[in-house]
Order: sequence, then C-alpha cells, then structure tokens
Amino acid sequence: MAKTCAELFRGLPCTIIGNPDEEVSGLAYNSSKVQPGDIFFCIVGTKVDGHSFAQDAIDRGSKILVVERKVYLADATDVTEVIVSDSRKAMARIASRFYDLPSESFSLVGITGTNGKTTTTYLVEHIASVAGMKTGVIGTVGVRIGDEKRKSANTTPESVDLQHIFGEMRDEGCAMVAMEVSSHALDLERTWGSHFAVTAFSNLTQDHLDYHRTFEAYFEAKARLFSTDYPAKRVICIDDEWGRELLRRCSVRDEDIITCGFARSAQIHPVEVEYFTTHTKLLVEVRGARYQLDYPLVGKFNVSNVMLALGIGIQLGISAEVVIDALDDAPQVPGRLQRVAVEDDGGISVFVDYAHTPDALQKALGAVKALAAGRTFVVFGCGGDRDAGKRPLMGRAALAADFAVVTSDNPRTEDPLAIIDDILGGMTEADETRYAVEPDRRAAIAKAIRLAQPGDAILVAGKGHEDYQLVGTEVLSFDDVKVAAEELERAAR
Repeated sequence: MAKTCAELFRGLPCTIIGNPDEEVSGLAYNSSKVQPGDIFFCIVGTKVDGHSFAQDAIDRGSKILVVERKVYLADATDVTEVIVSDSRKAMARIASRFYDLPSESFSLVGITGTNGKTTTTYLVEHIASVAGMKTGVIGTVGVRIGDEKRKSANTTPESVDLQHIFGEMRDEGCAMVAMEVSSHALDLERTWGSHFAVTAFSNLTQDHLDYHRTFEAYFEAKARLFSTDYPAKRVICIDDEWGRELLRRCSVRDEDIITCGFARSAQIHPVEVEYFTTHTKLLVEVRGARYQLDYPLVGKFNVSNVMLALGIGIQLGISAEVVIDALDDAPQVPGRLQRVAVEDDGGISVFVDYAHTPDALQKALGAVKALAAGRTFVVFGCGGDRDAGKRPLMGRAALAADFAVVTSDNPRTEDPLAIIDDILGGMTEADETRYAVEPDRRAAIAKAIRLAQPGDAILVAGKGHEDYQLVGTEVLSFDDVKVAAEELERAAR
C-alpha cells in the first residue's frame, strides 16, 4: 500500500512545502536511479551536494525532494519540498518507515570494532542457526538471507538499501540478523532508525584516519552504537582501553552488559588455550561456569572472536550449552586466516587473511608464527586512496615475520610503487635481507612459496575474501586463495 508524504514524515521535525498528500512509490539518493514517484533525498556529502542534482531528479519523475534548504527551480512549481535539518538522518528514518520498521521484526545484532567483525558475524549466524533460527548476515563479505548470497558495495549499506534488505529479511522469516556496523555507517547515519537487540564491540586500532582524521573521532563514531541513540543489550571486549571506556559509559547507565577478553576480570575469559594448525582447544569460563571447546579456527585473535560471539549468543537468549555446541562446529570464514588447501603443499602452510591494519597484521602474524614449526613469511601491501599514515606502521608490523615480501594490494588510482615506498619507510631499521619488493602480487606470492621450506608458513595478507584487485579504474580478477593454491601446485611439480 502506497504511503503519502505526510504519513512518512508524521511527528518528525520538518517543514513540508507543497502537497503533503503526494504519494510515495520509492526512495532514491542517487538522481540517476530515480523512478517516477520516488522521493529524492538531497544528501550533503563530503565531495558533492545532492541539492545540485535536484533538477535531474525532477526530470526523472520525482515529485518530492527532501532538502536542508529550499531549492528554487523554475519548473518545480508542482514539486513538494520537505525541509529538514539533517537529510541523512531523515533518509534513514523515512526508509525505516517506508519498509514498515523491518528491524523490529527480528533480533538485530550490530558488531563494530576495527578487526574481527566479519568472523564474529559468521559465528553468530552459525550459533543462531544451530538454535533453530532462520538468519541473515550483512557485512564485508556481502549479504546473505538464509542460503541466498549476494555482494554488497559497502560493509554497511546506505540506509535506503539497508532498510530494503531488512524488509527482505523480515519477509523471508529471518529471526536473527548479524550485521557489521562500520564507523563510516555510524557517522553517516546509515543505521539511524534501526532497532538493535544486541550491540557488540571487538577492538579499536588504527584505520580510516583518512576519513575520521583523529583516533578519538574514530572511536566516538564507533561509540555511537553504544550510546542512548541505540539502546540494546551489550557485549564488550575489554582487552583494550577503548573497550574499557565503552564499559564505563554503559555501566553508568546501568545497561545489560556482558564483558569478554583475556583478562580474568572479564565475565567470559579463557582459562587454558592450545593452538594447532587446524583447530584450537579452549577452556573458557563464562560467568563462573567452565566449558571445553574444540573449534576449527586458529590463532589467538580468533579466541577473542569466539568469546565475543559466545557473549552475543547468550544476550540473544540462547543457552550457553547450545552456543558451545555450535562453536565446536564453527564455519571457516572466507579469507580470515583461511588455510590454502591443495593435494600436495610440500609441507608449506599458506594462510590468507584480510589483515589490512597494523594491529590485524601483527595479530595474524603472531597466530601464524605460533603454528609454524619453521620460518614465517608474509606477503602484504596497502590500499591506495586510503589512510596513508598506516603504511609505514604496516611495514614495521610485517617485520615480525622472518621474511616479508612487499607487494601491491588495491592501488586504486595511486602509483603502486609510491605506496610501496611509504610502506618501506617503516622497515628502514631492518636488514635488507629481511624483505624484498615485488609489485606484482602473483609474483610476490610465488616468490614467498619458492623461498619457503617444509615446516615454514606463509601469510598472504590484506585482501582476504576479495576476488578482485582494484588497479586504476579497473577491477581485475584476483583471488589470493586461488592464486596461492595455483602457485603451491606449480612449485610441487
């Protein structure tokens, strides 16, 4: 049933100039995608101002503009304008109303933090599935509704797209949806108007400072998900100062919180951990009770992810016993410390991981070193047109390996060699026999495999699940897992 402009904006602070009974058939924030009857939201962005595209939207059939200032157009006399103070917030709220408040129809879990979001969403989805729920997932790897998979342009979709996905998930009978919530999404109000059952925090390390400028601003963007803007049950990892600050803020409001971490003060913490190349054995304490886990994920940072997922499962009302049983059979997450499987690997273990921040690279290398009987190699680069300040830090972190191969990641419109030079700025203290430069990513992976001996381990970092490489304006086919498998097989011939 169509909704009118007045119905959608009822109770919201705004001024409607024109016909409040104008019917709305759709929502758009890109003028090139406007269909007749759509509301067009004039979003004020960091690079472009949507008010400049109002005429294009009208020409394509929009009868309602949502604006932050009145738009004066000669042939817009029959167009309704809704003036609001924040067009992004208005768009998110109206999108939720247009799709009949879909996030209130299931338990929405929002997971934020720099590292671990993707793995944790997969674990939570698996836990809920074992508990008998139909599930949905939204995040870096894409969108999944039940067994249906599709790609997504953003970790957290724009609000109009997000609410549309929520509506599909509701209509398909999803009872639980696990979503990665990025700092960009929170800052740009993409999740505004969404109803969360549980919000969870993993950790905070340097990333996205090209956008947020300061670490404090980056943290405050993440912290929005734990403010009164988003009331929910909380799960907070308290292994870093940022998690402890979130705990302090939420505790002041006497919220329902479960803490996790390696510290014994956390409600969920490990008692004993044994690491293997294919699995991990964990004795974990959960609010005084102890449980034994043996799950098919590796590395110390996955212990953190498992504990976070355990806390989320409990906050969803699932018994600890069911959560533990589910985690024992946890799925391998694409590109998250994923071991490359081939018939004959020559005794060389190759792992692919999405680690693209200094902290994530350091932790991934730590995990691989703990598993390797011999030396550890790392193949890595940094993305172009992104936070350049972390590049030398990535170089420094890579020196934790016995040998590093610096290569190209997603250079985008930057010169790959210039990006590599920035990375090498963090490696000046190392002997040049400790690293090599190979801009071609396939050749870099092949080089590491040639240098490795039986018992050695290689970490290919930075791209994880991605099956492409962004070079200039081109999207080239490139999958680290497939390429590493091909090079391992070639080396075994």
